[in-house]
Amino acid sequence: MNESPPGGPPPAPKGTVTQRAIERIKAMIGEGLLEPGQRLPTERDLAAQLGLSRSSMREAVRALTVMGVLEARHGSGIYVTQLQAGDLLETFGVVADLSRGPRLVELLEVRRVLESTAAALAAARITPEQLKAVEGHLAAMNATDDPEEILAHDLAFHREIAIAAGNETMAAILEGLSSRTFRTRVWRGYQEEGAYARTRREHAAIHRALAARDPEAARAAAAAHVAEVEQWLRAQVGT
Repeated sequence: MNESPPGGPPPAPKGTVTQRAIERIKAMIGEGLLEPGQRLPTERDLAAQLGLSRSSMREAVRALTVMGVLEARHGSGIYVTQLQAGDLLETFGVVADLSRGPRLVELLEVRRVLESTAAALAAARITPEQLKAVEGHLAAMNATDDPEEILAHDLAFHREIAIAAGNETMAAILEGLSSRTFRTRVWRGYQEEGAYARTRREHAAIHRALAARDPEAARAAAAAHVAEVEQWLRAQVGT
């Protein structure tokens, strides 16, 4: 049995040592001791350097690899990734894909806040080329009644705006919250309510605000667009 001597400290909770190893490696990256793209010391050397067991270090490396912080290169070793927001925030997509009921409403609340902020930033920062791309997806949505095509251009429309906002972290979060699986689940039911015309009007309002370089109008139009879907979904799940 793994018991502490009388009067001694209780056994460390399971996972505590591994978590400490994770935090130590993250701290090394945060402090610049390990840079993006840099190869980690060997498992043995890193464990000795941090005063931790090799098994804990192995588990920590495995966990950080799953998180996208580290990557294993076959025959070469373990490296710090480039720490791109899109890689580190992939879990948002997993949450969106697996959520149900009231949690879907919560995700739409978050998306409403971020979409409206992204639209406002994009209105101030969007380039002519980016605006043309947004306009192209809007035109494509208006030219078809095929749900799959509309969904594809809807995703691309919002992605272009998020990119034009100029904030990679926000764009990565929105990409996760707007995963195709998530949007398909919501979109399918929403469009069964005959909302094609309203959806097109809402996208057109966002585009007009972007073209006018009006951040507040863009913010309001984007918030209203997501709020429509959010309100419909609330009615479906009874929140």
